[in-house]
Amino acid sequence: MGMSLGMAVVLLWLGAPASPAAPAARFREANAAARGGDIPKAIAAYAEIAASGAESASLYWNWSQAAAARGASGEALWALLRARELEPGDKALWREIERVREGANLDPAEIAPEPLLALGRASRRFGLGALALGLGVLSVALHAAARRFSASRWLGQASVLTLVLAIVAAGFPVGASFARPTGVVVRRGAPLMDAASDTAEAVGALREGEVVPILQESGAFLRVEDSSGARGWARAEDVRRLDRPPERERDPS
Repeated sequence: MGMSLGMAVVLLWLGAPASPAAPAARFREANAAARGGDIPKAIAAYAEIAASGAESASLYWNWSQAAAARGASGEALWALLRARELEPGDKALWREIERVREGANLDPAEIAPEPLLALGRASRRFGLGALALGLGVLSVALHAAARRFSASRWLGQASVLTLVLAIVAAGFPVGASFARPTGVVVRRGAPLMDAASDTAEAVGALREGEVVPILQESGAFLRVEDSSGARGWARAEDVRRLDRPPERERDPS
């Protein structure tokens, strides 16, 4: 697992040696490039940091601002949505997502095609997976105690209650696991093709900023479904996934 930006900052503060390419140093360089107006350089640096595994909501927030500065609304929205995957409880992210969505003239449903994914965000925000495990262990312990001390009715009732609560809490991450992965269309006029090939015929165009379910992956292509129900293949560089860090930016120009 890659070093977090926070850990890198701590190491720098403590005086530990770090190479110029360390995430914290690269993050400062990227921010400086963005402030200086060199947006392609800034985005390339943000992509390099993310590809190294040092993801953070702050990284994607700054990436979104840089993308918006060069008019790439799809990329800006993708960066914000990716940040929300990491920090689902950040209200500022939700407000900014709404602002960018409205600016791109997208309906709320167009950026949330898989409602079950909201269960996963709630699970991460409130630690429901760990809570379900803890409640399950507690239920087993209470059940064992109830059998040993049969005269105590409340132990049996408590074991049943904690088991029910554990099942409810576990339902969130389990439900989210049935959702299809999604990606954001980051290129204006991205073609929807009838095959996973550069020579395939375009059967339509995807709307920039729209979040689409990913049905299949084949090399550098993704099979997706847009909001109208049309299915086809798109280049992976045109539809950036939300369930994993991005690959390094190939062409920052």
